[in-house]
Amino acid sequence: MTTFDAETPDTMSPCWNEQGLIPAVTQDHDTGEVLMVAWMNAEALALTLSQRQVTYWSRSRQALWRKGETSGSTQELIDIRLDCDGDTLLLQVQTKWHGGLPYRTPNLLLLRIRRRDVAVNGGPLND
Repeated sequence: MTTFDAETPDTMSPCWNEQGLIPAVTQDHDTGEVLMVAWMNAEALALTLSQRQVTYWSRSRQALWRKGETSGSTQELIDIRLDCDGDTLLLQVQTKWHGGLPYRTPNLLLLRIRRRDVAVNGGPLND
């Protein structure tokens, strides 16, 4: 768990977008690997802070989404930070698979672009 001291703020003032959301970059606490980028609303953030199990806002379903509800792969919140201008959260988590075992799958979600001629939406990535 996070250690709190006299210099740790006891309030957060996120800058919510027009939809009342803030992006949340989720990182593996041990390796620093970025696991995902998702969205949170005020309720998702409050639940995450109070329960220490990460909850996001699903824009496609327009509903709260507690990570692991369907997959069994839960995220325990270890640390949370708000960037300097308040418009992005950084969550450091420990991901657990069925039965509470640590879950490690390198490069699960992120595509590394290695070629210079990759097209995005029908156009070149690099001019």
